[in-house]
Amino acid sequence: MTVKVAVIYYSATGAVHALAQAVAEGAASAGAGVRLRRVAELAPDSAIAQNPQWRRHADATTSIAQASVEDLAWADAFAFGTPTRFGAPAAQLKQFIDQAGGLWREGKLADKPVTAFTSAFNRHGGSEATILSLGNVFYHWGALIVPPGFTDPVVYAAGGNPYGTSFVTGPTRDGPDAAALEAARYQGRRLAQITIRLLGRGRVTDAAAGDGNPRATMAGTTSHTA
Repeated sequence: MTVKVAVIYYSATGAVHALAQAVAEGAASAGAGVRLRRVAELAPDSAIAQNPQWRRHADATTSIAQASVEDLAWADAFAFGTPTRFGAPAAQLKQFIDQAGGLWREGKLADKPVTAFTSAFNRHGGSEATILSLGNVFYHWGALIVPPGFTDPVVYAAGGNPYGTSFVTGPTRDGPDAAALEAARYQGRRLAQITIRLLGRGRVTDAAAGDGNPRATMAGTTSHTA
């Protein structure tokens, strides 16, 4: 069964970009159709120009398509990547996620498998907190969180983060090492494989449950415009 996986990420200097490519490769190796998408940059060009690595990466990735809400509607499963920002996702990724309110109200994000990955400058720079913070979004969507867990030796080899692949760049700001990339490929492959199993068994639809669309009903009592 061919499933569709959207790998959507933000990367400033390239570490998360490399992880996103590896996640996409892993999903594709399991037979999934994959869209690799970067979210829009919000920082002014003057700020980017002050960091040579940021400038180089921004220029080198212009050929990668920019993410749109349509990519979420298209996908059977999602993988989100972001650098840590004070223990939370980068504003660029959060701004993209905030555009998904319409799909949420229509119930089109529910029951879809989702996973997340990240990179930080410091070993205790918020990697786990960032992934857990994204989990709050996925709970609201009613999505099915698919962590790598401690389910394969590659997770241990990459530092043992059961929430999602993470990499510490350190002061050298080097890109992900071979262990982190292999863990990211495994995470993408696991996401695709679980999605294939879920779709093969069939989803419980709102119509089958006989309860209409509860998300549409609740949307009338919950404000997302603040």
